Amino acid sequence: MSNLPKCPKCGSGYTYEDRNMFVCPECAHEWSKEAVTETSDEALVVKDAHGSVLQDGDSVTVIKDLKVKGSSSVVKVGTKVKNIRLVEGDHNIDCKIDGIGPMKLKSEFVKKV
Repeated sequence: MSNLPKCPKCGSGYTYEDRNMFVCPECAHEWSKEAVTETSDEALVVKDAHGSVLQDGDSVTVIKDLKVKGSSSVVKVGTKVKNIRLVEGDHNIDCKIDGIGPMKLKSEFVKKV
């Protein structure tokens, strides 16, 4: 397998080289080889509902009642969640809530404490 980077626009792994450019056949995005070296050092940046940058181990507070899918329980407004872990994806916070258990939350529904 080749070591070509994934497309920075859509995340496709089917990129190919065309002279000094990389091309994504799925979204037609093109970028230079120099851009790959600049963006390779970027880390996952997750912001809360108020724009504060979150990091692993932070404590956050829930700002909206959240229904727990597949259950009748609800995570109430003001619930404090300690020691969060950031992950990639739609639900980008992995945590454990007392009385409910392990959950994934969206960063748009929490604020940093």
